[in-house]
Amino acid sequence: MRTVYDGELNVCYRQFYVDSRLGLPAEDIAHCAGQSNGLCGAANPGILFLTTGLHAGRVGLLVEVHETEPPLDDQWEEIVEVSFRPASAETAVVPWGDGAICSLDLPVTDYRVRYCGRGMDVTPDDELSVLDGGPVVDHYLLQLWPAKPAADCVIKQTTRSAAYWHDHARTLPPPARARETRRGRAPST
Repeated sequence: MRTVYDGELNVCYRQFYVDSRLGLPAEDIAHCAGQSNGLCGAANPGILFLTTGLHAGRVGLLVEVHETEPPLDDQWEEIVEVSFRPASAETAVVPWGDGAICSLDLPVTDYRVRYCGRGMDVTPDDELSVLDGGPVVDHYLLQLWPAKPAADCVIKQTTRSAAYWHDHARTLPPPARARETRRGRAPST
């Protein structure tokens, strides 16, 4: 296991990313289109869209790269998994509107990603406290390991915030390329 990042991350609009697209624009697909989870969006190739409870401020973040699937840690309130394949060898964790905070140094192959959260039901008072320099209230763990592609899944959900985002994701239709592939046709270009 390799710890890539262990610290705080500034978020804005409840989001940060794992991006490997080398500045290429994302497809025009809702980040969680066709998924059952709404916390770790993997609908756009080469990028993960990660949702936090805090709208703006600092969150705790631990990022790990494993050789094999790590055991589940039940101390997390939220646990989801998605499949991800980097678009290049230059994959980084990126806050909204800012440069990379760390490089993941991932070979271009298929990965399983587990995104865990704790403290996502952030109150307005919590947010003001964080913005005023108070302690971080929500924490996240991002784990990656080589694995064959599989459907996304919600392993554990306990907070109202996560339930809201999961419910929203389930209303989004799958991207056209995924629908066409399931029907046995080649995706349109």
